[in-house]
Amino acid sequence: MTAAARRPFWFRIPVIGWIARDLLEGDDDHIWYLLATVLSLWGIAVLAWGLPALAIGALAAVPVCFALLLLVTRG
Repeated sequence: MTAAARRPFWFRIPVIGWIARDLLEGDDDHIWYLLATVLSLWGIAVLAWGLPALAIGALAAVPVCFALLLLVTRG
């Protein structure tokens, strides 16, 4: 089995795989570049489409907040 076959499947997706490999194997600063990129794209979407883009971003954050609340309450 080759080294590429042992990697997770998301490493083979064109854009997401490159970002995932860069986050795992690259410098520690790359996570901040990714965060700035995602926030910039969300801001551009809000400027282009208004409140629906803002609401979709907030709805996408609901499972993350729920999981964080569960982690906090479990101690």
